[in-house]
Amino acid sequence: MKTKEIRELTVEELNTKLKELKEELFNLRFRHAIGQLENPASLNVCKKDIAKVKTVLREKELAAK
Repeated sequence: MKTKEIRELTVEELNTKLKELKEELFNLRFRHAIGQLENPASLNVCKKDIAKVKTVLREKELAAK
């Protein structure tokens, strides 16, 4: 997911997206643990997407003050 796309979302949408990404990361970790994950790099992509969403949420929080 591109940072530009993330910045266009509202705070509620960002919180929803963050929840979805955390669930996806859990599922990826589980599949990796049992050996069914085909692309281990998807773990890193998911983690980076979570970081992007958290960063934008923090920026919006600071801008609101």
